[in-house]
Amino acid sequence: MIRPAPDATALSEAVVNGQTRVAAIAEDFLECIQALEPQIQAFVSFDPQQVRDQAAQHDGRGLLAGVPVGVKDIFDSVDHPTQFFSPIYAGNQPSRDAHVVTLLRQAGALIMGKTHTTEFAYMYTGPTRNPHDLNRTPGSSSAGSAAGMAAGFFAVALGTQTAGSLLKPASYCGLFAYKPSLGLVSLEGVKPLAPSFDTVGWYGRSVRDLRLVARVLIAGFPSNEIAPRPLNLGFCRTSRWADVEPQVAQALEQAVEQLRRAGHRVNEVILPDAFAGVFDDHQLINDCEGARSLAKEFEQHRERLSPSILAMFDRATATGWEQESAAKARLAALAPRLAELCLPFDAMLGATCGMVAPEGLDSTGPSDFIKFWGAFGWPQVNLPLPREERLLPVGLQVIGRFRADGPLLAVAEQLAGTLKT
Repeated sequence: MIRPAPDATALSEAVVNGQTRVAAIAEDFLECIQALEPQIQAFVSFDPQQVRDQAAQHDGRGLLAGVPVGVKDIFDSVDHPTQFFSPIYAGNQPSRDAHVVTLLRQAGALIMGKTHTTEFAYMYTGPTRNPHDLNRTPGSSSAGSAAGMAAGFFAVALGTQTAGSLLKPASYCGLFAYKPSLGLVSLEGVKPLAPSFDTVGWYGRSVRDLRLVARVLIAGFPSNEIAPRPLNLGFCRTSRWADVEPQVAQALEQAVEQLRRAGHRVNEVILPDAFAGVFDDHQLINDCEGARSLAKEFEQHRERLSPSILAMFDRATATGWEQESAAKARLAALAPRLAELCLPFDAMLGATCGMVAPEGLDSTGPSDFIKFWGAFGWPQVNLPLPREERLLPVGLQVIGRFRADGPLLAVAEQLAGTLKT
């Protein structure tokens, strides 16, 4: 159930140059949605007539002229409800768009609809299925955006990431994804979970698409286009490498060897033992901040919250402020050490996920390899690795230093070109 489609950059250029009409693009994507959405269930809110109305009123201009976009259902939007996959907010209709949704519209994008998420972007999963195998999960809270991208419902999709909610679905669904450095993208109009980690990100069909959307959503985003050259890369397994499934480890090691054969230097990076606690500190902070973010829902509608949210509250209640402060202090102390370890490299490489998409829809698997870097707010990219058609997708994670987002995307684009051949 995978439909090949042009990337957003090609679509917008075709519209601006008069080679195609926005209405024709809209109808092409609507046809795909009509055919596959009953099986995929990527949308929680979708109205074909709204899409056609946007296309009819389009002036054919903008960086994202005519580009169909899916929006995760934790972003406010004036033309669709924002419900956070919670019965508490059934039919909730915001009075204005989230900041990033406004920017997308101003850039000429077509908002195709709202995509399924997990409850409050945490763990309780929705009905969305992985287009590569309908019996498998598409990933965590940005699942609808990722599955819709993989199925061909839109050319770009908005997601968010607190632990692994953007890159995990990208790995499971075979997509390009970019989570910017913490704080670069406005969260106005986005339901918070853990502000220390919450970040807006997006999916694309190419790294150049990821950069194109960055130019729309991040003011003054640098292009950092560089001539191809041999790169100096670090490969970091982290202390959780034993959890990586053999087929994933093999795919990653083959990718590293391919990069070396292409002339890039890839050196193993062994982290000091102190970094083994990052995973647990991230979880502790996530729980405490999540409980504060959802305090009103807990007090007023406790019976309408899922067991996973209630378990988060139980853990947060058992955690003192001193423990949370100590966890944050440990991450703050480790951040400059990590930056120093990574300074010699153009980027770090690692697993995005330790497994392919698990069977069933109840569990999306751990996010450890993603949240390790997210704990420090660093920018992350998922590159889908080449694979045989019968195999499920595996993602290579490419990580840049904090606020080195432009160089990271330049490196990721060069790596994607190498790994494609």
